Amino acid sequence: MNTTGRNTLEWSVVATDIGPLLLAATGDGLVSVVFHARPAIRDRALKQLADRLGAPPAETGTGRLAEPMHAYFEGRLRDFDLPLDWSLSAGFNRQVLRELPAAAPFGTVVGYGDLAARVGQPGAAQAVGAAMGSNPLPVVVPCHRVVESDGGLGGFGGGLETKRRLLALEGVLPEPLF
Repeated sequence: MNTTGRNTLEWSVVATDIGPLLLAATGDGLVSVVFHARPAIRDRALKQLADRLGAPPAETGTGRLAEPMHAYFEGRLRDFDLPLDWSLSAGFNRQVLRELPAAAPFGTVVGYGDLAARVGQPGAAQAVGAAMGSNPLPVVVPCHRVVESDGGLGGFGGGLETKRRLLALEGVLPEPLF
């Protein structure tokens, strides 16, 4: 990552099996992953990030953001070991998101209520759902691994088909036939 501090915003768009992903990083680490990052969505997301972080975006065109994502989608990487910038998340949401990788390692899922209990807030399943919806780092912070207690997929900011594909990639669901 850039070592000049948080007032930098590097980005690149990576082609993946679930469509283009915008990866944005500050000097502190990866700060945002945006699904379906075609030009209009990419540009809107970069403007919002620049406004929120106070840093002009600069396309890097380098592989330091893209390589781990490629490795994950090729099945060569199970856990991301990237520095993360948590500045777009706070309070309960950050607490839940930071607990998530331990609660649901690669190839597993966790229920909203179970995750709430893990952070000391039993009965806060809906709040966990809101935290998942606010996740600025999907895929890397694996909110796709959080499911309903009855086995339903629940919601997903990238769309349910994207969630199904990510869970299939990790062996939780069967690969789609078509």
